[in-house]
Amino acid sequence: MHTPSGTPLPVMPVVPAVFAPVPPPPPAGSRLPAHYGTPAPAPADHLPGLESAAPVDEDSGWLHDALLGPYSADIVGYLRLARACGGPVLDLGCGAGRLAVPFARHGFPVEAVDRDPAGLERLRAWGRRIGPQVSRLLVTTRADLADLRLRGTYRLALLAGAMISAVPPHARPGLLREIAGHLEPGGTLALDYTAHGLRGLSEEPRRTWVFQVPRFDGVEEWTVARQVFDLDTMGERITYHSVRTGKVRTERVVRATEKWIVDPEALAAELDAAGLRVERRRSHRVDERTESVLLVCRAAG
Repeated sequence: MHTPSGTPLPVMPVVPAVFAPVPPPPPAGSRLPAHYGTPAPAPADHLPGLESAAPVDEDSGWLHDALLGPYSADIVGYLRLARACGGPVLDLGCGAGRLAVPFARHGFPVEAVDRDPAGLERLRAWGRRIGPQVSRLLVTTRADLADLRLRGTYRLALLAGAMISAVPPHARPGLLREIAGHLEPGGTLALDYTAHGLRGLSEEPRRTWVFQVPRFDGVEEWTVARQVFDLDTMGERITYHSVRTGKVRTERVVRATEKWIVDPEALAAELDAAGLRVERRRSHRVDERTESVLLVCRAAG
């Protein structure tokens, strides 16, 4: 869930001292506002902690649009997988269609599932703007992944953008069984998530990331993300402190999201119990305690 609040500068929101950004030196040529400190960027194609974007209202859709938008690097990889698997495609936690619409543009029939009606309407409007050759391939379903009930069958199902971490641990086994039961024989489930070393989380339950948000609208945006992990509940809360500088004004925005820590061993057992065999695992090391993981799983048959 996201909690939005924003106030144009110089009237600044009161931020608890524990979340006060203390960024490192800026990159050469940065135009970051002097009052905000001096952050350094993370790699543009890997933004740790920002993968799970499940907005509950239109205003909080900025995570999808700015961080998991149409320029996201994972789209190409998932399209390549779709070409190998074929359709229909099931896009779970689709948001405003960052994957579903490009898939339909490439000729794949897509069922796009999300709990946010505003995001689904934006997806449909995007498809209509492109034309009937795309919109006719898009079917939208409003549903929460924690109690998902599917009707169709699919060649490829996606839990992209680490949507698996938006599902409570107690609901994950049922979700995976539901997906597996609606894949065609030999069908594929692809999912990605951030794997944290649990021992590392117990030693360092609070973490900070500083990066420049990739935007293409003439606005420069820097964000400090503060992560707080709770191993007792296997929960995680991320608070984002952003400064956006445009031609007319600068504003500071504070937002938060909550998700669940994914235990890789537990997830592997849940996939196996659902009849999904992991065929490929690809990982990218974020730091010594954290990696970004992609799993490609095959259904029985």
